[in-house]
Amino acid sequence: MIQRVLQASVEVEGVVRGRSPGPGLLVLAGLEEPDTPDDLRWMAEKIPHLRIFADEQGRMNRSVVDVAGTILLVPNFTLAGEAARGRRPSFDNAMKPERSEHEFASFVAMVRAIHPSVETGVFRTHMRVSLVNDGPVTIWLDSRAR
Repeated sequence: MIQRVLQASVEVEGVVRGRSPGPGLLVLAGLEEPDTPDDLRWMAEKIPHLRIFADEQGRMNRSVVDVAGTILLVPNFTLAGEAARGRRPSFDNAMKPERSEHEFASFVAMVRAIHPSVETGVFRTHMRVSLVNDGPVTIWLDSRAR
């Protein structure tokens, strides 16, 4: 999930570990078992070039690269939660932590290769994510729906 933000930050145990001072993007990255390196490459290419920032006419025609913004990438396995049945979500489709930690690090490196202004959350920790959504503009991006 991608949110256009005026500012965003992620805090772990009272310490800010990543921030997007704005304008920028907050990306909650939920990796799932079927995700492949090709899916991650597609996402890494797509996110920095999404044209969701306003141009001079107020149209969404600029990317975070164009506005020299920061991307805050936050790992979030709960996005793989499935809650259609029952009252407690199932996270069976979430990528297992042993694999997802490595894949998330690879994903971060791919995004940084395109747009170096990238901050991150901390994998396998309890994080407090704060943001001021701009718009609001929130985009759901699924590599398997391409």
